[in-house]
Amino acid sequence: MNAPETLGPALLDRLPASVQTPAYDRATLAPGMAHLGVGAFHRCHQAEYTDDLLSLKFDRWGVIGINIRPPSLADTLGRQGGLYTRLIRENSHIEPRIIGSIVKVVDSQASAAPALKVLSSPDIDLVTMTVTEKGYCHIPSCGELDLDHPDIVHDLANPETPRSLPGILARALELRRAAHGRPLTLLSCDNIPTNGVILENVVRSFAERRGDGLADWISANTAFPSAMVDRIAPAVTRDDLDSVEQWFGYRDGAVAVGEPFRQWVIEQKFAGRVPRWDLVGASFVDDVTPFEHIKMRVLNGAQTTLATLGVLAGLEHTSDAIADPLLSVFVRRMLVEETLPTLIPVPGMEPHAYVEQSLGRLKNTAIRHRNHQIATDGSQKIVQRLLNPIRDRLGQGAGIGLLSVPVAGWMAYLIQASARFGRRWPVSDPYAGKVAAIADATGRDAQALASGILAIDTIFDPGLAANATFRAAVTSALDELLSDDPMAAVRHSLEQDEVARLKRSKQSAL
Repeated sequence: MNAPETLGPALLDRLPASVQTPAYDRATLAPGMAHLGVGAFHRCHQAEYTDDLLSLKFDRWGVIGINIRPPSLADTLGRQGGLYTRLIRENSHIEPRIIGSIVKVVDSQASAAPALKVLSSPDIDLVTMTVTEKGYCHIPSCGELDLDHPDIVHDLANPETPRSLPGILARALELRRAAHGRPLTLLSCDNIPTNGVILENVVRSFAERRGDGLADWISANTAFPSAMVDRIAPAVTRDDLDSVEQWFGYRDGAVAVGEPFRQWVIEQKFAGRVPRWDLVGASFVDDVTPFEHIKMRVLNGAQTTLATLGVLAGLEHTSDAIADPLLSVFVRRMLVEETLPTLIPVPGMEPHAYVEQSLGRLKNTAIRHRNHQIATDGSQKIVQRLLNPIRDRLGQGAGIGLLSVPVAGWMAYLIQASARFGRRWPVSDPYAGKVAAIADATGRDAQALASGILAIDTIFDPGLAANATFRAAVTSALDELLSDDPMAAVRHSLEQDEVARLKRSKQSAL
């Protein structure tokens, strides 16, 4: 029996009719933009929007995909000529499609030189990026460049051979200034509030330390629009790769799997030409903030809550956690009662309907989104997802009994990865070592543990960390989450919330 062929340009005309293929001539597609961080999310989101646009209105918007961190691209996307299968999955529904917008891939993990060559090219008018929250080398609590970050220390000492995102972008802009002076739009597509502001902060701060007027040139010739992106696209598994061969008869080493829902809201702030993604479903707006708030605080807040509490409850996937009766009731009540009152109104969007839509998306059993994956780099996420709404609630004089539980859940998740707690699971978080050190030095005392972690001021704003209501709520929840019955914290928070609701109801009736 012959081995199945691997996806590539020569195979496009021989694919099954059920597999949608690009509706344009890829051989004539020229690159006009680059993307940093070609992972599953980019392949399910920005690359698909671009593929839609090329099918509608063909133009010079081919994408050069660049990875400055593992994994390498040469043996997957490179070997397939930039082609890959995007699978949309919802329960039993499967929709395969070949995306053709990536015309070239560049591995730049060993050296920044290949990335710099692309980014400084006059052909590139736009750079998008999905490098995860920690890729910006910023301080989560304030968004400023972390000058103590090892990669930033290296890059300031070795600016021509950078290895951080801020260092690479600053060097690319320096090369553009010297070679041709063409403007550039740098569009962050990472799940960070005001991501354009943070990107500009870290790049300009780095450039200011380089001197020679680079920061001023960047201000005049570079745009940093903010954007809100949304589509659930979990890490691809071996089963996903094998399923393409089983269902459609060819091999694909770069499969991407996503849910049907997608959204992209982009601030209208560009330095030059930009793809008309608004013609294929994206939104160009003057202010992204309301969209960021509702997505990060509702959908992402629910994901972080279900992920860490789900792990503590022994559940593997988000769909397992949302199917748990206790966690399902808890997350819905947390969002409706404590998160929604902190939101900025979004024109045309009904908040309660958005909650139900978001929770419905998380029930999709075909999206095998592991709780440990969602919990990755939680220290970079809890500020916008949980701490900011808590701060707003405290400012309103309102309760935080529910929102405090997932904050304690994040603490317990990292604490139980320490030696003191038997390293119950491996974690990936920039602050895992610091939390483990606190746990190893402190032991089982929840008050001492909470105090030590709340003192990490790069995550917890000192004003919030000192708030007595917040400290008491987090400490109480943490104590129960570290017990033999971790879900007691969830039950007790719901019981206390019910008592408070009844009390408010009686008062309003008087």
